[in-house]
Amino acid sequence: MTTAPPLPRVLVLAGGISHERDVSLRSGARVADALRSIGVEVAEAEPDSRLLASLIADRPDVIWPALHGASGEDGALRDILSLAGIPFVGALGGATRLAWDKPVAKTLIARAGIATPLSVTLPRETFRELDANSVIRYLGDHLALPLVVKPARGGSAMGVTMVDDLDQLPRALVDAYTYCDVALIEQRIVGTEIAVPIIDDGSGPIALPVIEIIPVSGVYSFEARYNAGETDFFCPARLSETHEAAAIDAALRAHEALGLRHISRVDLIVDGAGVPWFLEANVLPGLTETSLVPLSVRAAGRSLGETYLQLALAAQREF
Repeated sequence: MTTAPPLPRVLVLAGGISHERDVSLRSGARVADALRSIGVEVAEAEPDSRLLASLIADRPDVIWPALHGASGEDGALRDILSLAGIPFVGALGGATRLAWDKPVAKTLIARAGIATPLSVTLPRETFRELDANSVIRYLGDHLALPLVVKPARGGSAMGVTMVDDLDQLPRALVDAYTYCDVALIEQRIVGTEIAVPIIDDGSGPIALPVIEIIPVSGVYSFEARYNAGETDFFCPARLSETHEAAAIDAALRAHEALGLRHISRVDLIVDGAGVPWFLEANVLPGLTETSLVPLSVRAAGRSLGETYLQLALAAQREF
């Protein structure tokens, strides 16, 4: 008679000092609760001056980095954990940096043959150096409205503005530069906004049910993401089988092109012709009570606790 291996001791890291600190704390608490519900021993901590000493003194079996924003998604912490020899859930440092930087991710996605909207990357210094008014006129001549302006790095729709008139562009850039010194100005694709969660517990990446996103305000803003009732979701999405298959294929290819692992969420727009357009890939998708990945996990008939445990076990095996 064989006995099941002991459950891993998991340390959930959440909080940090990024603009997304509060969302991170909510995600971390939900992950910890889900794992505890199936008997996993879970500790929770924030990355601070005591973290490394604590990890050396009492090494967890697996770390779950529920850190949104730069503190968890720029790859630095993951590189340190790799050097320390501690398994962790999610992409390795190098892949995380590629996906975290939206213009870089779009370049790699385009090279993989996946459609992504035409865009311009504009550092703050360039915007000033070339004369702001001249830059705005040039963009208006070469990028068709409507546009989306967003920080080149960051999440939760912070600093993102929909631009329907060129006069709105200067303010949109100022808002983006509040969160990052580089702005991404992207043509806005009209169509169905969807998210494709992807998980891989060691047997290869699979897509969970696709989620269709319909914000009440028409814009999937920070408030629409994290305030209940601000957005309507359909899971599975109301796409034809052909369009859904194309979206899932694009999402899986994006996940692999960026070298992601364990868990990701690929955001897309499906246009009227059924073409899925890559917007971004989230190496650490939100896992709060209103987030998309938990919704999709449940729609697939899966337990959150068991799903998160299998990802933790995969991280442990792969190290």
